Amino acid sequence: MDRSSLLQLIQEQLDPENTGFIGVETFASLVHSHELPLDPAKLDMLVALAQGNDEGQVCYQELVDLISSKRSSSFKRAIANGQRALPRDVLLDETGLGFYKRFVRYVAYEILPCEMDRRWYFYQHRTCPPPIFMAAVTLTQIIVFLCYGARLNKWVLQTYHPEYMKSPLVYHPGHRARAWRFLTYMFMHVGLEQLGFNALLQLMIGVPLEMVHGILRISFLYLAGVLAGSLTVSITDMRAPLVGGSGGVYALCSAHLANVVMNWAGMRCPYKLLRMVLALVCMSSEVGRAVWLRFSPPLPASGPQPSFMAHLAGAIVGISMGLTILRSYEESLQDQCGWWVLLLSYGTFLLFAVFWNIFAYDLLGAQIPPPP
Repeated sequence: MDRSSLLQLIQEQLDPENTGFIGVETFASLVHSHELPLDPAKLDMLVALAQGNDEGQVCYQELVDLISSKRSSSFKRAIANGQRALPRDVLLDETGLGFYKRFVRYVAYEILPCEMDRRWYFYQHRTCPPPIFMAAVTLTQIIVFLCYGARLNKWVLQTYHPEYMKSPLVYHPGHRARAWRFLTYMFMHVGLEQLGFNALLQLMIGVPLEMVHGILRISFLYLAGVLAGSLTVSITDMRAPLVGGSGGVYALCSAHLANVVMNWAGMRCPYKLLRMVLALVCMSSEVGRAVWLRFSPPLPASGPQPSFMAHLAGAIVGISMGLTILRSYEESLQDQCGWWVLLLSYGTFLLFAVFWNIFAYDLLGAQIPPPP
């Protein structure tokens, strides 16, 4: 029986008067008598929903969302109030798990602040689709770096090579009409040290976030940070080129760190204070290094060096938009007013930046370096 037939049968037999509510006990008997293909974990969730209702009923729409695996804010609140019971109570007490399931359990404790959410994620997690976005981006960045390193025979501070800035991937204010550069600059890096820092953070933080929140949300957050980084540079540092994926990396990191701080008591990741301090020190050091290279380059004659503003823009995107995404596990972003406010603010910034890049350089008479 397919999903639509199942929902039609439920409505006809359990809610013929279209009251919008269904008795959970009657539904459970229907599942067993007709041997309906419903995940036992979802049936446990349904019981938990009914426990949150004084009359032991569940809203028909919540039942539809449950069967369809849709994210719903009201659904999540009902789950929390119903204190759902899953087959196993404590993840840490599990023994005999394989390597991958232990990794999934680690991710659950690392990313999610609520025990109910951690348990639900652990039991409903599937290996398909795998977290391919962050892995693909990191692999592409490494391949591009190796290609340019071999071609230029230079692995540190590649931007000082006269041929490096001629790449069609680098953002340069003189080539701002080539719109793809506002995104493709994320595949280029100053040198081995910047690539290593970004790749490490993308894999350590980005992959677990993608496993929990899905490829669409995390790829949107990462690319929003990348785009905000290049557009911010085009507004605030109009002479500087830009390379590196720091805008996206800082969007992910700042969103995760902000989520940890906001839910400090509920986070179960070990040594969270020490790790928080180390992360902030590393990120601050990277920003400081980028500022030093921008204003005090070892070779001043080589021209303006890549801007550091993408780091700050990515952090702002992560703290605002990213924090909303990470706090909305198993909830629909479309149902949240705050999400639409942030999306509208981001869209307004993009529109302003587009007009700025079209008109402001000529109106202000900005002296930009000639394109390489």
